[in-house]
Amino acid sequence: MKILFNKPYGVVCQFSKHDNHKTLKDFIPIPNVYPAGRLDTDSEGLIILTDDGIFQHQISDPKYKMQKNYWVQVEGAPKDSDLEELRKGVDLGDFKSLPAEVKMINEPAILWERIPPIRERKMIPTTWLEIKISEGKNRQVRRMTGKIGYPTLRLIRFAIGTYKLDELDPGTYKIIHE
Repeated sequence: MKILFNKPYGVVCQFSKHDNHKTLKDFIPIPNVYPAGRLDTDSEGLIILTDDGIFQHQISDPKYKMQKNYWVQVEGAPKDSDLEELRKGVDLGDFKSLPAEVKMINEPAILWERIPPIRERKMIPTTWLEIKISEGKNRQVRRMTGKIGYPTLRLIRFAIGTYKLDELDPGTYKIIHE
């Protein structure tokens, strides 16, 4: 079984109780499924849950290089040349990221309101990027954009491999039988 879930902002990717945040258990009443990979509490978007340990491993283990696609709102207005370091791989101290596919995009059409809204500063513009990576280490995309001088304000994963968020509302899920 595979479950596609649109994780809202502020939800922890675990089923066990958390003192300060909602968890997957608050949204998915299905026993014996586990997230294949995670998203930080302050990130949103696609999580795949499964009862298939092999499939879970293929998504979460970087050696399988399953692509993860993100919409990323950054603070500032990078030029295309500013994004070149992301395309080459960024030295993050504890590891160097693999090259990412990066392009500037318009605000995504299916974007939902984030609660609470991101902080915006009147004198500093924001820019949307589409970033595709095949690793997915802890806070990797946020660290990459911060390292090149454009901190992430909002991060939404919209695809993992061939699985897409499509128009799944935040906090909802659908079961896929394959």
